[in-house]
Amino acid sequence: MIPVDGTVTREIAPRFSGKMAERQAEIIKEAGQVLQATLDAYEINTRLRIAHFLGQTCHESAGFRTTEEFASGAAYEGRKDLGNVKKGDGRLYKGRGLLQLTGLANYAEYGKALGVDLENNPAMAAEPALSLKIACEYWKRRKLNPDCDRDDIRATTRRINGGLNGLEDRTNYIRKAKEALAPIEGIQLTGAVSDPRPVLRRGSTGAAVGDLQTMLSKLKFALAIDQDFGQETYRRRHRRQRNLGCDRESRGKHEPVVTSARISCT
Repeated sequence: MIPVDGTVTREIAPRFSGKMAERQAEIIKEAGQVLQATLDAYEINTRLRIAHFLGQTCHESAGFRTTEEFASGAAYEGRKDLGNVKKGDGRLYKGRGLLQLTGLANYAEYGKALGVDLENNPAMAAEPALSLKIACEYWKRRKLNPDCDRDDIRATTRRINGGLNGLEDRTNYIRKAKEALAPIEGIQLTGAVSDPRPVLRRGSTGAAVGDLQTMLSKLKFALAIDQDFGQETYRRRHRRQRNLGCDRESRGKHEPVVTSARISCT
């Protein structure tokens, strides 16, 4: 079991602004609260399985910024293969969720499996926490874990998409997910996973961040104590690390990992 939450998801996702950023933050926060437990329940619990799942869902949800298809759903009108037999079914049962559940038949089937009446309440499929469960249920039914174990991006993409649409984008997100998970897996393998101190990364907020900022301030780091470990704080800390001889191309994939009691370069 690798401990994952919304912090890992943020590292994978692209950055947005305005309303898109607000919706992305909402999705990541709500799904992140149940991410660990939900993935474990579906045995999506190794570095490769988690990386493929987060990478694929990141692509399908347009960077975790939506859980509802942008199109109206009119294209699905009359699609009997999706169970859309009544006028309006296409729009009512448009794609929703992290892996875009589509069509009346699928809403009814997955709702029954999860004990939720999605047929009469289709909008519920767009709720972040429930959309995560729907995606995991789909993952299980399509038997995607074995493909992940082989690190076969093409196979997982075909099972999800039916083809290889967006393969380059999916591959990039999966690569970023692997990199985000590597330090966590490393901590676990060393037996340090039981350490109660939270791992703080760029984008983290809260009291633990404030404690870290206070400690860094005492060490003469030039930063504000605002409980927000954002981009500007990261840049200031990074300049300080360079002076300490701790830099290792952190602008790329090797970013420093910071905890409430130490700074380590990875």
